[in-house]
Amino acid sequence: MNNIFQKEDHKKEDYIKRFVDKDSGPDPVYSPMAPPEAYQPPATEPVPFEDLHPFIQLLMTEHKNTLVQLDEFEKNLLDIKREGVNKERNTKLGTFFEFLDNKIVLHHLKEERVLFPYIHDRMIDNGECGTGPVPETAIDMLEHDHIKTMELGTLTFSLMGIASRLTDRISHALLVDTAIEQGLALVELLRLHIFREDNVVFPLAHKYLTASDYDGITVKMKKYFSVDLS
Repeated sequence: MNNIFQKEDHKKEDYIKRFVDKDSGPDPVYSPMAPPEAYQPPATEPVPFEDLHPFIQLLMTEHKNTLVQLDEFEKNLLDIKREGVNKERNTKLGTFFEFLDNKIVLHHLKEERVLFPYIHDRMIDNGECGTGPVPETAIDMLEHDHIKTMELGTLTFSLMGIASRLTDRISHALLVDTAIEQGLALVELLRLHIFREDNVVFPLAHKYLTASDYDGITVKMKKYFSVDLS
């Protein structure tokens, strides 16, 4: 199957290695920092929003909210790069990191505890996986993205905090520039992550998950997150 996670000239290689190792060849595989190639339309058939299960609809709606926050965060970082930090921009930084802690982390938990195990199983059942002794699927990469998101978010927050306490102007500027670089990498990572989920993984879930799977998802969302999908 041709999809966003796969390159034509690497079909016989490990399913995940192709798109995790961005240095595997002269044409990097959908690196978060290579948007033109990364955002190529996938071969997966699009599914109308209204045809998706309510849980998938919930996740996609949360994605839209996250993209709005990412746009604001990116704009703020670029303003800081051009003109420096002031009270208003510092407040906007705090707003984003609060959103990251309270909303994005919860969103990732919903995916990891409820949805991903079902998709992982069904992808293996349908041959959408690597050929190693422990089959890997696209879910492994998405979970890696979740970890990387928190790493980049923590690094950006910490560097900005340290920079605010420095009195040496050169040291301050260097740390702020590094923080901005990491913050922009976080923005691009999450945008690509959301694109992959909305355009590849969620349509695969619609295709492969059974009625019994969705019944289990509904029960778990109520049990784990007090969300009633019925």
